[in-house]
Amino acid sequence: MSKKINIQDVFLNHLRKKRIPMTVYLVNGVKIEGVIKGFDNFVIIMKDESQKMIYKHAISTIEPSEEILELEMN
Repeated sequence: MSKKINIQDVFLNHLRKKRIPMTVYLVNGVKIEGVIKGFDNFVIIMKDESQKMIYKHAISTIEPSEEILELEMN
């Protein structure tokens, strides 16, 4: 049986491992910048000057500071 790939986890893990700065836009319009320290099914922990826990259901868009050309899908 083949394992299903969770593109969200692959993308977030890539940003975390490479420490790529990103901008998160929340559904209420707030913009948060920083790097991912960790994540699970419900939240993302980000750090810039301070540490923040952001609930995924509040996120509209995630924009990395650099283009992601290739993701490891395994």
